[in-house]
Amino acid sequence: VNTIDTVINTGFISAFAGNAGIFIFLIALGVMVALINKAGGSKAFGAWAEKNIKTRSGAILSTFVLGVLIFIDDYFNCLTVGSVMRPVTDSKKISRAKLSYLIDATAAPICMIAPISSWAAAVAGYAPEGEGLRLFIQAIPFNFYSILTLVFIVAIVLMKFDYGPMRIHEVNAKLQGDLYTSGEKAEVADEGHSAKGKVIDLLLPVIVLIITCVIGMIYPGGFFSGESFITAFSNSDASVGLALGAFVSVLISVIYFLARRVISFKDIMESVPEGFKAMVPAILILTFATALKNMTGLLGADVYVEGLMNGAAAGLASFLPAIIFLVACFLAFSTGTS
Repeated sequence: VNTIDTVINTGFISAFAGNAGIFIFLIALGVMVALINKAGGSKAFGAWAEKNIKTRSGAILSTFVLGVLIFIDDYFNCLTVGSVMRPVTDSKKISRAKLSYLIDATAAPICMIAPISSWAAAVAGYAPEGEGLRLFIQAIPFNFYSILTLVFIVAIVLMKFDYGPMRIHEVNAKLQGDLYTSGEKAEVADEGHSAKGKVIDLLLPVIVLIITCVIGMIYPGGFFSGESFITAFSNSDASVGLALGAFVSVLISVIYFLARRVISFKDIMESVPEGFKAMVPAILILTFATALKNMTGLLGADVYVEGLMNGAAAGLASFLPAIIFLVACFLAFSTGTS
């Protein structure tokens, strides 16, 4: 009974309560994506890109650039860039495997080095209060995975180079027009879009989202009480700020779409559960990952590793960064989570 009680209360409920702000942020993003899709903004942007992008390299670079611009959240990034760029990459005979790789390899790395993102909120939550964002920003130049992954994408596009299984997918797409090569050919239903949608219906909500999230971040940090922008940003509670910003941006987007008369109020209300459902996997992953962190903490994993490190640290001071890196790799692998 005590075990079950601990798993539920200290594991899952604590994980959910600690991430409530990020969950609100994710749900608001899901609703935003559903609204943009229903308003026809994604379809309009995709049609514009299909008309103006002439080459395969241009389509790949456009996918990468759009992914970099949507740095607020990796799930929001994947949902938006995927729905917008899929028609473009299909028309240029780029395999679905390559499109998936481009989106995934841009979404998480760009969010991991963006101070205004759900990643920043999650990571900052593990640092001492008021220091999270400052430490996150200081660590950006050392986030070699993110930086080198983004460089790698640009390099393979410019060199027109593919290798391994990706080469098989790409050759098959170029020569035979088969975008799948293998696997299930599951298409996303392309219905329910407004015919009145324009490119601005995608761009404006995203721009508003970024602006409101910045304001939401500096508000808890005391910017409107006299603190400087940098101080307010550093002292901000990112999960609260992002939740505030995303919620306000959804309200502004609803008013905008109603004023434009691109979708009805009924369509807007239907977007709420659609957006919620799209973000359920992200919410579950975050809940289970945090619950796992709570349980490994209760089992004393942190104390055990700290003891081992303290014993080795004195004699291996010069190698300590490398040792910490290897220990972090082992812990990430053994717990299956970052």
